[in-house]
Amino acid sequence: MQQLRAQIFIVTMDSDGQHNPADIPKLVAPVLNGEADMVNESRYLNGRETDTPAYRRIGQAILDRATVMNSGVKITDSQSGFRAFSASTKDIFRFNAHGMAIESEMLADAGRAGLRVKEVPIGVRYDVDGSTENPVRHGVTVPLKIFKGMEYSKPLYYFTLPGFLLGAGGFYMGLTFVRNFYLGGSLEFGPTMLMILLTIVGVFMSFTGVLLHSIAGLLMHLK
Repeated sequence: MQQLRAQIFIVTMDSDGQHNPADIPKLVAPVLNGEADMVNESRYLNGRETDTPAYRRIGQAILDRATVMNSGVKITDSQSGFRAFSASTKDIFRFNAHGMAIESEMLADAGRAGLRVKEVPIGVRYDVDGSTENPVRHGVTVPLKIFKGMEYSKPLYYFTLPGFLLGAGGFYMGLTFVRNFYLGGSLEFGPTMLMILLTIVGVFMSFTGVLLHSIAGLLMHLK
């Protein structure tokens, strides 16, 4: 007789009443079948809906892109709170973030641990709106928290990319000043100091990101 092994799952869902508990079996099926370690309900797996406000669609797309950059997990609905994962993986999640930022933090932890993440299309009720989160505040604070999380996990994005842009701006200003000076103009103290500051800070940030990226790769190799 084949012995069935009991599995324990953890299911999370938003508290605004938009998710149907009857969809839980569909959500946990990929974990039960050994296809995934974590399952995410997606409202946009088959494309983004056009009946939602444009600002929400744009904001969601930005949050999804930022989360994918930070976590390395390709996902279409990063802000879904309807998820299932095996109880054996619970210790890899920090659960430190507050509010809706927890969704992106969980994906970052899953990506860092190498969990297999799968999405399933499950319907959401839009006739119920129990959310107390201001959409503007949510659209600002969550990307900032995601970007902050890149400080150690993605230093090339956090340091090197902004540093390169600052350095490029300083270099462009320097070329402009040299051209004006060659044509008989004078160098103004304020803009010249700003050019020097941008260049120095940009170069410092760029090399800091590269150094941290190298250290992270070395630690990963040693593990």
